[in-house]
Amino acid sequence: MTTTIVTPDLDAVVSEIDTAAPPDRVFQALTDSKQLARWFTDASCPVKFWHMDARQGGRYSYATEKGNFEINGVSEFECHGEIIEFDPPRLLAYTWIGNWHADKQRTTIVRWELTPSGTGTHVKVTHSGLAPEQTAREDYRGGWSGVMEKLKQFVEKQSTT
Repeated sequence: MTTTIVTPDLDAVVSEIDTAAPPDRVFQALTDSKQLARWFTDASCPVKFWHMDARQGGRYSYATEKGNFEINGVSEFECHGEIIEFDPPRLLAYTWIGNWHADKQRTTIVRWELTPSGTGTHVKVTHSGLAPEQTAREDYRGGWSGVMEKLKQFVEKQSTT
């Protein structure tokens, strides 16, 4: 089960989940473009592409088809950024610039922390820099929970096949 909170200063959304997959498997799902395109999608807003240059200083980008919902007037979502922390299979952080933010140039940070647990991996994602992005922050509150559930299903299914 995913737990998700917004920090008291309203700057970050923090979502956590436990998976039955090892950290290296989870890290692979977070950094491989083909795998990201398979699990980091939603029927209400399908992914057009995911590109990930998984290394320190590497760039990533993704875009979706037109969804059946809008955030700040946007229904085709695009996001890009640069990997700023890369320590496989423990840590991945990147800048996150989304075209659905109120300030389309605002840089926020997404940080994935993977910790081995007795049964697999504890996964924590923190999306920070959201204090001025009220509408996007509220969307991320539910969105990151859904992303974590999809990641868990994907890595657990892939670990058993």
